[in-house]
Amino acid sequence: MILGKRQFNYKIVAAISKNTLLLPLSNNLNSTNVAKDIIIQNIAALKSHSVINYGIKTKVVDFTEKLFYTLFDANAALDQSIDDLEKLFKEIAKIACKKQEELCDGIWNQYLEKLPLVLENLNQDAEYILENDPASNSIEEVYLAYPGFYAIAIYRLSHELYLLDMLLFSRLMSEYAHQITGTDIHAGATIASPFFIDHATGIVIGETTVIEKHVKLYQGVTLGALSVSKDMKNEKRHPTVEKNVCIYANATILGGETIVGKNSIIGGNTWITKSIPARSIVTNTTTTEVKVKELK
Repeated sequence: MILGKRQFNYKIVAAISKNTLLLPLSNNLNSTNVAKDIIIQNIAALKSHSVINYGIKTKVVDFTEKLFYTLFDANAALDQSIDDLEKLFKEIAKIACKKQEELCDGIWNQYLEKLPLVLENLNQDAEYILENDPASNSIEEVYLAYPGFYAIAIYRLSHELYLLDMLLFSRLMSEYAHQITGTDIHAGATIASPFFIDHATGIVIGETTVIEKHVKLYQGVTLGALSVSKDMKNEKRHPTVEKNVCIYANATILGGETIVGKNSIIGGNTWITKSIPARSIVTNTTTTEVKVKELK
């Protein structure tokens, strides 16, 4: 909203209050320092409603990388690494935890107790990838070079935070994996082990998705919601995929009531909004014509 030009420019600070105005910045000001001071005051006014500590993002990245190193590097000194992780975790919890302080302090111990089982599941995931991808050459390659495995690993580690009601912490961790791998797995999803993701890029798995054992996903698969509104927050919005299902590239499966029955194969580029019986093969019936170009 422009209140008037004349000698001064004014703007409304809508995010703070309908009646709060920025300080005027004169078009005729000759003093750089005065102009800078006014700009700083205006930015401060616009930020006055915010309690965001942006440093938490960097801390979560550091924690995630340290955690991955601790769990998978054969040379990691576990005692020291776990002490380092505890320090980072508690620094993040001071910002992200919305509970009483004494409850926040105890969450690290609860999280630490979960790590052996998480690692056991991830080892199963890695073996399953090695067994099913003909391009894989060694288990070390899976751990070090497979974006699908990295996405699964960060999902499993962030999922435990989600279950402990550390929602911002878990979201930042999963978004870091999204940034690195191109795979968007919500920390709230329920995914059994072993689980296989190949190529990873473009996969989306929503918060209330349920995936049973021995499921394989390829690039571009979406397990999403059929419709979205805030009043559906506590409802199941995403599909269930039963065991031994293979879903090929760019398939889209939507809806909280949609179930993909066990031992099914979902072909590439399919669009599914209704349940699929067990042992089904679903294909996209669009045909592709090939014509030989005549040379002139």
